[in-house]
Amino acid sequence: MNRFKTIAPLVFGLLMVLAAASFAQQASKIVVINSQRAFEISAEGKRALTQMQDRDTKIRADIQKMDDAIRALENKLTTGRLTMTAEALRAIQSDLEKKMTDRKRYEEDAARDSQQFAAKLIERIREEMVTVIEAFRKEQGYDLVLDLGTSGVVTLNPAIEITEEIVRRYDATKPAAPPAKK
Repeated sequence: MNRFKTIAPLVFGLLMVLAAASFAQQASKIVVINSQRAFEISAEGKRALTQMQDRDTKIRADIQKMDDAIRALENKLTTGRLTMTAEALRAIQSDLEKKMTDRKRYEEDAARDSQQFAAKLIERIREEMVTVIEAFRKEQGYDLVLDLGTSGVVTLNPAIEITEEIVRRYDATKPAAPPAKK
């Protein structure tokens, strides 16, 4: 019985060492990606950002034209109050109200369309990038890929970040951009 009391802790200790070694061999391989940064530095992400900015620039220019037309009518209404007939003033006032309503509708519709356009572009790029990430994960034998933007990671070893590699691989799946026009 004394022998059992002496050997039992040794056997238990040996089992614990073997279990720890087994666990260490099965430890998960984890990497992280910064999806926001990957979007911003990838060629396709840069193209998408340019498209969204161009669209916003056109909308702002259209709204500016509408604002100029509204100001011109307001000035005409202000300066013509004393010299115009009541009917002419009502016509200008009616035209002014219509242009203000058109402007408001255009701004609301354009904002909604821009949001939908951006969401579609971002979703398409995200889906394509997830395909590249999944292939990379399988190829490298990683168990888990975390997104820095959504994972709640506070700190990490930079060696496990794969953003640059994923962007390089993702860009390789896209045709080269045409040369910039000068």
